[in-house]
Amino acid sequence: MSEKSLSELYVLLVEPSPTQSKIILNELRKAGISHFDTAVDGTSALNTMSQFKPDLVISSMHMPDMTGSELVIQMRNSADLQDIAFMLISSETGFNYIDPVRQAGVTAILPKPFESHQLKRALYNTADMLNPDSLDLDDLQVEDLKVLVVDDSLTARKHIKRVLGGLGIEQVTEADDGATAVPLLDEYFFDFVVTDYNMPQMDGKALLEHIRGSSNQRSIPVLMVTSEGNMGNLAAVEQAGVSGICDKPFETDAVRELIRVMMTDV
Repeated sequence: MSEKSLSELYVLLVEPSPTQSKIILNELRKAGISHFDTAVDGTSALNTMSQFKPDLVISSMHMPDMTGSELVIQMRNSADLQDIAFMLISSETGFNYIDPVRQAGVTAILPKPFESHQLKRALYNTADMLNPDSLDLDDLQVEDLKVLVVDDSLTARKHIKRVLGGLGIEQVTEADDGATAVPLLDEYFFDFVVTDYNMPQMDGKALLEHIRGSSNQRSIPVLMVTSEGNMGNLAAVEQAGVSGICDKPFETDAVRELIRVMMTDV
């Protein structure tokens, strides 16, 4: 990803603190961002977006009128704003605040304060997501791949579909839970499965165990996309036969490489 591509990004920074805003804008300039606007709260940010659609929104968590979680959810529920990339910069670690942001599909969640290299990597990931390269799978035709995406969050499924579409994968079937995915796997053939870990009826581990032990597609590659932080749970998933694990939020390059490895090892 070239410096020029970063310089073309139009960024909207949503930050109520003048001091923090100056710090972040200075870091954006150092990273090569030259086109940006600012907003001090969620309402003014939404008003700005309705007039000038940015490539990326960078937001703090706590604002006078709403949280960053509420802002990104409003964006994802808007037909006009749902595809705008979103990045959170916050010292907040509470699960109830952070997890909705992860599930909504974001390019990065950075701590406050952050290091310059962290911001630059997040900006590169944003540029990759906006202008992704198609998968290179040797003799396989990417446009022919059929993928099952399993996640109880509609916004997360939309984000995963967007990333897959950017990689050239357009034939995507959705399921909102592992239990919903099971009959689909019995009826249709898929080239690989992308599933969340935490789901209400049948979680990702149980779905994986069903696929490996009982389904008609026992050897199908399975990519787990998750915000799960319990290493014991992730170790159990690995033992159950997952093909790859990717964090939420995930980087387009990481997803591309995991899929390439999964499909060429089949």
